Amino acid sequence: MTTKSFKALMKHDTEDTIVLHTNTGSTGYRIKKFEVIPEKPGVDHQEGVFKIFSVPQTSSNGTIDFSDNTLLAAAYMGHNNGGSAANSEQIIITFDNMTFNQDICITYFEDAGNKSANYYIELEQVKLGLDENTVATLKDIKNIEVSNLTFE
Repeated sequence: MTTKSFKALMKHDTEDTIVLHTNTGSTGYRIKKFEVIPEKPGVDHQEGVFKIFSVPQTSSNGTIDFSDNTLLAAAYMGHNNGGSAANSEQIIITFDNMTFNQDICITYFEDAGNKSANYYIELEQVKLGLDENTVATLKDIKNIEVSNLTFE
């Protein structure tokens, strides 16, 4: 089992793309670890939401919707340095039964200002059989088509 790791500092209301696709689609990935931390821990108030998607997003926001079938993981981090004692909170949820073989997109939205934060992600690399490859690719195509729909 091979593990790939990625890390980056993100600014408020931005998106990173992690390039994973291959010509054959026979390599799949699962999220094994997803961690987030403010750029300046303990300095001041910060609340942020990271989300990992299987398709690019048109915008980022602080809303987490588990019914979105393109959502692979979500993380909330909050830190308040006010008053007599600082407190921090982190909630990270990954859907580890989801296997994907295309690029993933990470969004970051910070609700208390324009503060940056870091993410660290570990992906387990898995060899996909022809059936799994076909299913993962078709699921990605369906998700791309669904995400491009506009509703009026």
